[in-house]
Amino acid sequence: MKVAGLGYNSEATLDSLSQALEALIERFGPVDRLTAAESKRALVQRLGRARGLSVIVVADEALARAETLTHSARSHQAFGTGSVAGGQQRGLWPRG
Repeated sequence: MKVAGLGYNSEATLDSLSQALEALIERFGPVDRLTAAESKRALVQRLGRARGLSVIVVADEALARAETLTHSARSHQAFGTGSVAGGQQRGLWPRG
């Protein structure tokens, strides 16, 4: 099963998350589910409904135990973990 974890900043829109997901799918292939932190749940669930994908919600307090490929000082301060949205800085998907 392939799951896409989505994190985003306060300026993100449903369209920008949709573009990010499209870029991920183009690069890595189709996904079976989406996942998001509880605090980011609403927008990711809207995306999931629009795409027919279920969403796995992760409790914010569980994020501190997660390994991430990218790191953000802001994310580390807020959640005690790296940044799942950091792919933007590496050009993997559009900013939103």
